[in-house]
Amino acid sequence: MKKLLFSGLFGGLALVFSLELGAQSKYRKAGAAPSTAPTTTVAPVAKPATTNSSVQKANTSKLSSANNNLASDTSTKKTPSVSGSSRYRPGNNTPAPAPSNSSTSGGVSTVTYDTTIQGGFDAKPEISLRNNYAVDRSQVRDRKPLAYEDLREDDALFSQFIWREIDGREKINQSFMYPGKDNNGDQRFFSILLSAIKNDSVVAFSADNDRFTIPLTTNQVMALTGGSLDTQEVADPVTGVIDRVVTKKAKFSPDSVYTFRIKEQVVFDKEASRLFTRIIGIAPIAKQVAAGKSFARVLFWIYYPDLRASLTKFEVYNPKNFSSRMTWEELFESRFFSSNIIKSSLGNPGDKSLSAMIKDPLYRLLEGENIKQKIFSYEQDLWQH
Repeated sequence: MKKLLFSGLFGGLALVFSLELGAQSKYRKAGAAPSTAPTTTVAPVAKPATTNSSVQKANTSKLSSANNNLASDTSTKKTPSVSGSSRYRPGNNTPAPAPSNSSTSGGVSTVTYDTTIQGGFDAKPEISLRNNYAVDRSQVRDRKPLAYEDLREDDALFSQFIWREIDGREKINQSFMYPGKDNNGDQRFFSILLSAIKNDSVVAFSADNDRFTIPLTTNQVMALTGGSLDTQEVADPVTGVIDRVVTKKAKFSPDSVYTFRIKEQVVFDKEASRLFTRIIGIAPIAKQVAAGKSFARVLFWIYYPDLRASLTKFEVYNPKNFSSRMTWEELFESRFFSSNIIKSSLGNPGDKSLSAMIKDPLYRLLEGENIKQKIFSYEQDLWQH
């Protein structure tokens, strides 16, 4: 009876230990040898705790190695560029700010700003791909200026030089500032002058004098529309030592050229018994701003006889009838513009302009009208009735 009781007890214990060993086998390390402990010992009961701690350490080591690999990948890989825009990040289509060139030499920093207004006169004309008019204007108009009448020096009984200025802001001169677009490009008169220089090989001369002595290249003429440099030295308010030099370009707007200077000669021909007025040269004058001050600047001179052929290709804006437009060459030859005399060789031994001799602008206008009247009276006084 006792033998049966002990055998049943040992059989139950052996069954329990076998079940526990089978349940805990999944927590053992891979490749570990199976336990050889006898079934009667209690050692296998403590194995699950040790197995769990080792697995936890292994998982911790794997997690740390994975974090290290992620950190290394992040450090080696480049951050992809982000497109789009937000209130804190400029978008791809947002124009970048104008760069300023700065350099340091001898403890003094030089900063350069380009304040030139872009989109001026050097833009290429846009050609219409369809007929832009209700009528057919495809016929080529081969216009040529009329040849001048020959004036002999021996027949020049009277001659004077006169300098005039045309202000495009006046109502009669608004055609000089017409900003319309055509197949020939911008219709401002200054744009027409630049087109003649670039496309018709008209030579521009330096503004140092009005006698056409120094020719300019096309690149030099285009550089004039970028504005002149203005350099200012900035001193330290405490020590007074100059620590910075700021160089700026004067602002140049397409609408800043609204004044044109004309040099002409008045000749009385005794053979024809009439007074001739011949334009010798044209110079555009730009109003530019530098150091907070506005000043007038003569850009270049163009010899007018060389320009006449180019002026026949462009028509003058007519506010009353678009079909009855004249060419720019006809406008100048017919004197359909208003101007003020600023200088004359008549009674001027010092070769000074009226602004240098007369400070009051009203008296300068009156003196210009007085010069016109003297020339007119000279022609009329030659006749006897």
